[in-house]
Amino acid sequence: MFCNIIKYTPRTSREIIRNCALLRNISKTSTTANNETQRQPNTTKYTSKWTRLRKHSNSRALSTVNATISPKSTINWITKEETRDFMSVFPDLVRDLTDDKEYPDIPLVTKRFARVLQYNVPLGKKSRGLSTVASYKLIETPENLTSETIRLAQILGWCVELLHSSFLINDDIMDSAETRRGAPCWYLVEGVGMQAINDALLVENGLYVLLKKYFFDHHCYVPAMELFHETVMKTAMGQTLDVLSIQNGKPQFDSFTMNKYNSIVKYKTAYYSFQLPVALAMYLAGKYDAELHRQASTILLEMGHYFQVQDDFLDCFGDSSAMGKKGTDIQDGKCSWLAVLALQRASPEQRILFEQNYGKPNPESVAIITNLYEDLGLPNTFAIYEEETYNLIRTHIQQTSQGLPHKLFFKFLDSFYRRDS
Repeated sequence: MFCNIIKYTPRTSREIIRNCALLRNISKTSTTANNETQRQPNTTKYTSKWTRLRKHSNSRALSTVNATISPKSTINWITKEETRDFMSVFPDLVRDLTDDKEYPDIPLVTKRFARVLQYNVPLGKKSRGLSTVASYKLIETPENLTSETIRLAQILGWCVELLHSSFLINDDIMDSAETRRGAPCWYLVEGVGMQAINDALLVENGLYVLLKKYFFDHHCYVPAMELFHETVMKTAMGQTLDVLSIQNGKPQFDSFTMNKYNSIVKYKTAYYSFQLPVALAMYLAGKYDAELHRQASTILLEMGHYFQVQDDFLDCFGDSSAMGKKGTDIQDGKCSWLAVLALQRASPEQRILFEQNYGKPNPESVAIITNLYEDLGLPNTFAIYEEETYNLIRTHIQQTSQGLPHKLFFKFLDSFYRRDS
């Protein structure tokens, strides 16, 4: 039945969602084995199926369990002026890290380091660094918000961006990625190659140089430094768990469970992308209460999971020109949210098709997997997951104590709700 798969035509995520109907909803916390809960093969021809599904014109798929669909937020988490102020700090930090007076005898290295920083650090969305500053402004008492303290928050934000960039340099190598932020990955730039591994070490260690320079006498110096070290370790563990999903170049499909996926997301993404920026802002503001940090971490890790599920969906169905990179999860054989759900839902015939094509680099295999995702109703399931998770996180925010402003978490959540890139 699978020899008659239609030719794959790239579409945006919104087009995919408009054209899909719910086949089955499955919880993100499901522990169902991949060989269970199989549905019967769909014997309807693809052409008639698409004719039927195109009758649906909703902009975001509707839930059969009556999930409330909220409008896309128009709240500005970060203003353009704040972004410009943040960017204005970066040249000073590059000079701090490449000062000829500090390293007078190795000008080739400092020149190379400056090039690495300029190419890899400031050109992305800078959401992690900017959220550090925005969080601090919401947490700190008004009388302590001065140009000096805000600049310290900006420096901490750039430290987060340095860490993020170091992770991306190595991650692109391990994933054999081609583009990042609309440009060739650093290791693919002429003359770089595997020297990029050492460049990533330079970038990561640069953040500790900045911490010492600007925070050595500050009360948050040791807690911030320890938090960075802990976050690096957790992220490395998450990356290890991710790469262990593939052995000898082949995806280990029996290990593609939702429990494993949740652990990958928690350690590889959620800690450094969500918990780290807010925890740093709390330290800078003198907020060290363990219960406050626990409550914040719980909500932020939930956001991190939601963010990564979005990322997995956009990797397959998003607009690569808007994202600045080409999705490669299917080619790389990643243990992604889509892959786990596909294995949970697939019939025996569909599972065979999946295992024959997932993790293969050729366009034909990618098209087959993408169409299989659509046949299994995954775009619509994602739309339902997104609305329900958004509402659930909002409820959890409302249930937290008043130790931290609720608007901090609401604005953070709204900043990436229903994002397209």
